[in-house]
Amino acid sequence: MERLQKVLAARGVASRRKAEELILAGRVQVNGKTVKELGVRVASTDKITVDGEVIGKQPLTYLILNKPPGYVTTASDPQGRPTVLDLVPDTVRLFPVGRLDYDTSGLLLLTNDGELANILTHPRFEVKKTYLATVQGLPAENALDKLRRGIRLADGPTRPAEVRVVQRKREKTVLELVIAEGRKRQVRRMCEAIGHKVLELVRTGFGPLRLGNLPLGSTRPLTRGEKEALEKIRQRGRKKQQVEGHTRSRGGGKNDHGQKRR
Repeated sequence: MERLQKVLAARGVASRRKAEELILAGRVQVNGKTVKELGVRVASTDKITVDGEVIGKQPLTYLILNKPPGYVTTASDPQGRPTVLDLVPDTVRLFPVGRLDYDTSGLLLLTNDGELANILTHPRFEVKKTYLATVQGLPAENALDKLRRGIRLADGPTRPAEVRVVQRKREKTVLELVIAEGRKRQVRRMCEAIGHKVLELVRTGFGPLRLGNLPLGSTRPLTRGEKEALEKIRQRGRKKQQVEGHTRSRGGGKNDHGQKRR
């Protein structure tokens, strides 16, 4: 018996956190009965449906998409804008891992591996993301050092970023930034916080994955080496979850404020 949200993630419906949202919204049924609470466990023989569609096991699939600007990183959009799934063959149900802004391009991982998606996107696993940001103006080195130390945004301070200047040209600068967070429009807000608006933003790396020369709007399957690298991240994530779970069970974990429980 496994938790329903874990089974939904494993069957490629969505990441575990998104699967929890589906359950709470009353969109999931088990053996014909709607489930609206978390923690329900199901057996492999149970019939599970989402919005009336039977959910069966699917082969795990992994694709890299070079997302163009002008696409939203969701399965559907109430405003009718094109989504990244419009660019992908619909032979297997896939979902994007994390998000790229509407006007940002670059590397986006699409999969039906919910467990891996959860590990790659959860902040505590600190999976690095690499961006090329073309910014207005010529940032001074002391301004870039603020990003390297971590800078305060409206939703709190960022973790230290890796920053290097790739090119300076007249009134524009190309920066490479590596961060281990995934807040909304984070790179854009970081650059604006030091006084330099982002004119163009491309994600070139996500963990061990690299965009390379993949054409804009195109997809490709992962290489064997990339799959093996992601599997190592999965195993590290599982071990970390086991350690944290063991720590919490002994009462030595941290509360929501990061302080040790007493």
